[in-house]
Amino acid sequence: MADVTASRRIGLIIVGDEILSGRRQDKHFAKIVELLAARGLRLGWAEFLPDDRDVLTAAYRRSFASGDIVLSCGGIGATPDDHTRQAAAAALGVPLELHPEAEQAITLRVSEMAAKGQGTADMSSAENQQRLQMGMFPAGCEIVPNTYNRIPGFYIRDHTFVPGFPIMAWPMLEWTLDTRYRDLHHRVAHAEHSFLAFGIPESRIAPVMDTLQQRWPAVRAFSLPSVGEDGRPAHIELGVKGEPEAAAQALAFLQAEVPRLGGRLAP
Repeated sequence: MADVTASRRIGLIIVGDEILSGRRQDKHFAKIVELLAARGLRLGWAEFLPDDRDVLTAAYRRSFASGDIVLSCGGIGATPDDHTRQAAAAALGVPLELHPEAEQAITLRVSEMAAKGQGTADMSSAENQQRLQMGMFPAGCEIVPNTYNRIPGFYIRDHTFVPGFPIMAWPMLEWTLDTRYRDLHHRVAHAEHSFLAFGIPESRIAPVMDTLQQRWPAVRAFSLPSVGEDGRPAHIELGVKGEPEAAAQALAFLQAEVPRLGGRLAP
């Protein structure tokens, strides 16, 4: 498997009108950044998308064409407002079909529920036929196991599709990262450092950041200004990220430049 580089990144798609309307707060973004970081991986991009089939189809068409690794959360249920499965199939130009492993997992789940007095184990019933719709995936995909309630997600073309519920989605994504992408873990050494600079405007330090990136091409510099909303005097958080040795050298250079240009490293 190729390296995760600037040309092949890890992307996140979070689907749901309820997120965009504010009815629910997203929990996926921060958790997935955490899951990736624990494995020496980084998120390259993220999108929040509505439950709109045309919008989703266009987005997945772009992401499939990118060659990126993509994690998609939400919209894989079987109610009329769920469009992710259909949009993924349309983006790939393939039909939806009942995946045999998904059918087995859903049937087992139905049987377990019936044994507890919840519904019938008869898979020909209208209710269970509706449940089977959750196993209709794009042709050619593989399932992603769901340890919470057995209803699987699916994987195709480096895209992993899981439910929107964190209690299901996060273990499924961990399984994906540890099973399909284990060879990418901690492959690229990466360091990130920052410090606070006081009494210096961004306009004065920006040329130094340009020089830094020219001198250390494996490092990116960043600047996060604050007007004092955290109770401290106005300041800039300056930092570097990239290859560890180069990042350490670039950090020392940046810290030395702040006082030279009239700034301070303490308030």
